[in-house]
Formats: sequence, structure tokens, C-alpha cells
Amino acid sequence: MLSGWPSSSNGDKYVGALRIRSVPSVRLPVMNDASETLSAVAVSAVRAAPKAATAIGLAVATKGAVPRQLGLSRSALESNGFEGKPGQTLTIPTGDTLTVAIGVGDPGSIDVKGLRSAAAAFGRASAKHAHLATNLADIDGVDPRAAGVAVAEGVLLASYRYVGLKNDTAAGSKLESLALMASAKGLKNVQQGADRGAVIAGAAAMARELANTPPTYLNAKDIAAKAVELGPAAGLEVEVFNHDQLEQMGCGGMVGVNRGSAEPPRMVKLTFSPRSPKGHLVLVGKGVMYDSGGISLKPSNPSHVAMKMDMTGAAAVLSAMSALKALKCKSKVTAYLMCTDNMPSGSALKLGDVLTMRNGKTVEIHNTDAEGRLVLADGLSLAAEDSPDAIVDIATLTGAALAALGPEIATLLGNDQPLVDQLKASSQAVDEPVWQLPLDSGRYRKLLDSVVADMRNIGGPYAGAITAAIFLSEFVGDVPWAHLDIAGPMVVDGDDGIYSKGATGFGTRILIDLACGFKASD
Repeated sequence: MLSGWPSSSNGDKYVGALRIRSVPSVRLPVMNDASETLSAVAVSAVRAAPKAATAIGLAVATKGAVPRQLGLSRSALESNGFEGKPGQTLTIPTGDTLTVAIGVGDPGSIDVKGLRSAAAAFGRASAKHAHLATNLADIDGVDPRAAGVAVAEGVLLASYRYVGLKNDTAAGSKLESLALMASAKGLKNVQQGADRGAVIAGAAAMARELANTPPTYLNAKDIAAKAVELGPAAGLEVEVFNHDQLEQMGCGGMVGVNRGSAEPPRMVKLTFSPRSPKGHLVLVGKGVMYDSGGISLKPSNPSHVAMKMDMTGAAAVLSAMSALKALKCKSKVTAYLMCTDNMPSGSALKLGDVLTMRNGKTVEIHNTDAEGRLVLADGLSLAAEDSPDAIVDIATLTGAALAALGPEIATLLGNDQPLVDQLKASSQAVDEPVWQLPLDSGRYRKLLDSVVADMRNIGGPYAGAITAAIFLSEFVGDVPWAHLDIAGPMVVDGDDGIYSKGATGFGTRILIDLACGFKASD
């Protein structure tokens, strides 16, 4: 301090005649990561329920013998309102152990989808218990490996609870171990399936955790750091690109959308390269970390609060990529996470501005809230430059998709039917429903015409999900491409099957299934 200027023993500082009081820096509270808790659950296949198990779930069909371990006859079960229908549960306290009757429907009708749902019902019925056991993976007529996957997924995903910033951490999952009881003949296959199911469930939980996280705690730099952290153990090469690099690369969509934000953008490129890959798939995820709408400001309503989840596509891609090594994926998979905020400010993108995208096409802005397609355009352009066998993008892209198909079904569009069919098959396999809409450029491309640029970023009040996909199709060249719009099923208002209130992580399991079974089109 200069001689002659006053000092203060209590930490005050003086600048001229102005006294500035030193204030201790405020630390943000530490987040509680529920996905890490879920990934730590020990999952095993066993012949009989372990002594440590305090809740045991037993499958009961609508007909036939009732497991004697329940201690109740069929008539006694029915008198308590339990008929063995799919999804039904009846809890029966027996000393220190809770026994749960789990309905599986008509004998011989149970399938993998039904097992996953039944396992989720058991997970919820025994939510207060840390050590579970069930015989759901030992059902006649269901492949034991597939059963192991489904039951592990069902119990683990239904047990997920977002804790976040709650001081009461008791609100989180209590699950520590899950034992799948099976016959000696099927034990090995059930274990293999359970191991796989645990990895998939852990990835989906990570996607939920990322999407649930408040935007103060998860900006573009944070998700890039998460990718760097995950990379080594997941066998991923990770490259992170900052604002200046994106500008030099000609990524006008990313730079333009980011103009109104105090937080810089990040593009994350992930590469999974197994030996002798069977094909090359590229995934592109929309990562708008918070979407205010920009100058085209969203209304202040509950849907606006959910805009911290506008990065669910990027979360699904990152989480899916994290699982590929453990699942022994045979395809090369590259991913682009396109991450930025969309905020209003004096420097923000304006209506009437024209952006030049990575592939050189110019786009006139008619709505700054149609920003997701702008960041995806750059990612798709880069993906096409890789000359892969296929590209799939995933995004919470349009309210039109929600209006068309509701909150439980994602829209699916693409320029290559074999690739679209693979996504449909993956959707069926994991029970995350999608519905294909027509990519009818012949009828609707003209809605994107601009007077001053190659195209504009919205097409009008109708067919919004289709015109958005047509816009994206302009950036993939001749590469087979498909687009998943998950705006509807990105969130649920209450516990429902494998989903817990909040972000769903929808699409993560679809992408994992697609990547692990990917076949290049002829």
C-alpha cells in the first residue's frame, strides 16, 4: 500500500477516498451425484437370496402356482387386491424381511419389456431397502441374458433419485446391492446380462443427472470438463474446442447463438475406436445448456424452468459414449457435443442477422429461439466431413414434436430408411418409443426460403418438427442420417415405470443399442 494511505486491520481496503470492504468469497454448495451412487450398486446373479437381502421380490403370474415363500395362497393375495397383473405389487412384511409379490401377467406372456417394467415396480415397492433380491430374471420362456439386462435396468433406473442441492440426502436412493436369483443352468447368462444392464442403467442415470443439474452448476465449460474426466476410463479420445477455435473453423451457428451469453461455448469431440471396427457411426448432440430463447424470449412459465434440460441431447450422447468400452462395442463411434447458452443481451443474435455455417451455407435468423438447429448445423457439417457410414443427431428441438406426439414419444426422421429402421429396432429393444415422420422436402423445403440468404431458420407455424429436420438435412450431404427430436419425453412430472421425476435421460439407451449393433447401409 502506498505510504500515507490509510489501512484497516479488519480487512477493508481503500482506493482514493472510497473504502471497499473485503467480503469472503462464497462457495457454491457441493452437488450430490445420484448417478455415481447408482453406479456403485453391486449387482450379482445368485442361486438363492443372500442373507443380507432385506427385501425379496417374487414373480407371480395371473394363473398357476404361487411361490410358497410368500406365505399366502392365491385367494389370500386376491383378497388383498393382488391378481398378478403386470405392474402390480403387494408388500408382505415378514419379520426383518419385506417380501414383495410382483405381478408378471399371464403365464407365457411375459417378455423383456414386461420384465423391465416389473423390475421397476419392485424397485419402487422396496425403495426404503438397501439390499434387494428377486427371481424376476428366472422366468420360463425369456432368454436369461436378456432377462438379466432388463431386470437390472428396471430396478436400478426406478431407484434413481436426484439429490442435487438437497440438504436432506436421505431423499436419494438407498440401494446398495441387487441380487438376481436364477437356476444353476442360467446363472452365468443372467450375470452377464446383469452386468450389461448395470452399465446401461448407469449411463442413463448420468444423462438424467446432467440434465437435472441447475445451469449455474453446469455450463458449456463444465460439461466439457466432465467429458475430459470420463475420457480415459471410457476409452475415449477427447478434444475440446473453444470460442476462438470455433470461429476460426467457420462454425457460425455456434458462435452466433453464443453471442448473447457471458459463458463461452464449447464443442467437444469424442472418439471411440475399437480394433477392426465394423463401421463408423457419428452422433451429434444438442447442448444448449440454458435456453432463454434469446431476443425471442420465452414466456416465464414452467416450460421455461425446464430449459436447463435443453442440453439433454448432448447429455445422452456423452453418457452413451461413456458406456461403449464396457459393453465391448465393435463400431467406431465419433460424437460431437455442441454446447452453449442462448441468452438475451446487447450483443445477442438479432432477428434478420445472417450466419454462415461450417459448410458455407448462409442462414437468416427469423427466430432466435430456433437456436438448436443452428448449433446442430455446425456439428452435422463436421460429422459429414468425417465421411462416416451414418450420422444420428439427438436434440430437444421443437415444441411441435411435443404437440404432435405428446410427452412419451420422440419424433424420428431421416434420409436413409435402413438407418431409420435400425433406430426403430433399438427403440423397440429398450422400450423408448419413437415415431417416424416424413422428411418431405418436396412439399416443405420452400417454407425455409429466404430473400437474403440460402435459407432461414424457421419455416412457419405448421409442421415445425418436419421443417426443422429439413433444415438439418441441408448439412449432412449424402451421408445416411437420422434425427431424433426428444423434446416431448425429456422430462416426467412424476415417477413412472423406469423414470423418476425430472429428467428422463431418454435416448441414451437407444444410442447405446444402436452403436453396439450398428450395421452400415449397403
